[in-house]
Amino acid sequence: MNPLLKNKLTALIVLVLSFAASMASSSKCSAEIPERPEKLVFADRNFTPPDPAQYRHVLSSGAVVFIAEDHDIPLVDISVTVRTGQYLDPAGKDGLAGLTGSQMRTGGTTSTKAEAFDEEADFLAASISSGIGDTQGGASAGCLSKDVDRVLDLYFDMLRNPAFQQDRLDLAKAQELEGMKRRNDSTTSIEAREWNRLMRGKEHFSSKMSTSATLGAITRDDLIAFHKKYYHPNRFIFSVAGDFRTDEMLANIEKHLAGWEAAIEDVPPIPKPDITPKTGLYFVNKDVNQGRISIGHLGTTRENPDRYALLVMNNILGGGGFTSRIMSRVRSDEGLAYSAGSRFDLGVYYDGVFRAAFQSKSPSCAQAIKIVLDEINKMRTEKVTDSELKTAINAVAESLPRQFSNARTIVNTFADDEYTHRDPNYWKEFQAGVRGVTADAVLGASQKYLHPDSLTMMAVGNVAAIRKGNPDKPDFRVDDYAPGGAINTIPLPDPLTLVYPITF
Repeated sequence: MNPLLKNKLTALIVLVLSFAASMASSSKCSAEIPERPEKLVFADRNFTPPDPAQYRHVLSSGAVVFIAEDHDIPLVDISVTVRTGQYLDPAGKDGLAGLTGSQMRTGGTTSTKAEAFDEEADFLAASISSGIGDTQGGASAGCLSKDVDRVLDLYFDMLRNPAFQQDRLDLAKAQELEGMKRRNDSTTSIEAREWNRLMRGKEHFSSKMSTSATLGAITRDDLIAFHKKYYHPNRFIFSVAGDFRTDEMLANIEKHLAGWEAAIEDVPPIPKPDITPKTGLYFVNKDVNQGRISIGHLGTTRENPDRYALLVMNNILGGGGFTSRIMSRVRSDEGLAYSAGSRFDLGVYYDGVFRAAFQSKSPSCAQAIKIVLDEINKMRTEKVTDSELKTAINAVAESLPRQFSNARTIVNTFADDEYTHRDPNYWKEFQAGVRGVTADAVLGASQKYLHPDSLTMMAVGNVAAIRKGNPDKPDFRVDDYAPGGAINTIPLPDPLTLVYPITF
């Protein structure tokens, strides 16, 4: 036989046999695959989180370091969490902590001018940042592993020896002042500010904001004093991940902390709010064509034994995106909002807040409010379906691996837990706790922690248009849904002084 013909015949036989095998396999698979996607059955994906003790180290200075090697990419990331926060702002100098945090990075160091520091960081393609939030401070750096020694020099110089260069501080204050002038421009920022005042009270640190007066009172010496008071190694929790050897990195950090004195006194505790939010409907007038609506009340803390049922409950109610009831009803069914949902925050230092929220055209706000209130009540009166329960449990339980998806998220998660004193067994028990939630548990949690008779409701937008409603649907009126029948108006404050036209 002609060799060429023989080769073609062999190839044809192989092709026929392969096709027959694939058809047989396809036939077998067809019998196993259900006719509809919702009939697919998947086994539970159980994930065992890593042990924090394998990553935790305590240095001679008292600093805690969570460290993980990752040699896949030649990068190094280092972050530090510092026991400080804006809650420590002195009276009359609101905004001091925030300026201290930002100017540590932008204000140069005692050995390197700000311009030279920026230039070298840019040359090394290193990202170096710092800041102070409500309840903690922080600083981070990221770079190529080949440059890690020099970047750590810059990073620790910033942490230890900030110069708070006067011209940079003046620029930051001028920029912040310009930002203050625009405080009443956006309904988003108005909503966040006024909702927080309703939930926490105007005197709580989380509600206080800097004004032109407090900003003007802050000096460079204040920044130096704040840094000196709160930045000490025994208040540092580091998370380090990347392409390095653990022993070498720990020695490097130890070297940079050498001789830095430890703090003697403990940082003051984070204060709890001392008010109970008042039930009622609150209007904030802003001439825009859409209204922003917030509905809620205080929640509970993350240590609450009902936390798993609450996580599942909120996922079904409004936290689960397109599978949640509020999103499905308000957006998918009625087309009243682009985004709608709820959060049930489990507070770390004090009770979190339950909040359902959406943004809708002014005439349709009333109808959307009615839907949200109906869904809140429904959670308390009817058991969730088996399908809803299964979807929510899987969504919540299978979010766990994301906390530990790579070396960086692992050490960051454990550093955060160290800072907030989370129960060390929390992650180990998480999936089992979530998967143990039943429909009865969701109903019980809804009845215990959702309080439709104690809601605070706030609408930001064109008040006249929101209250007028949709002429084509006169049955829906915002005023009819005012919790307890109380209706209040919140005036916009002066953006620079935050003084309200009337006492509020």
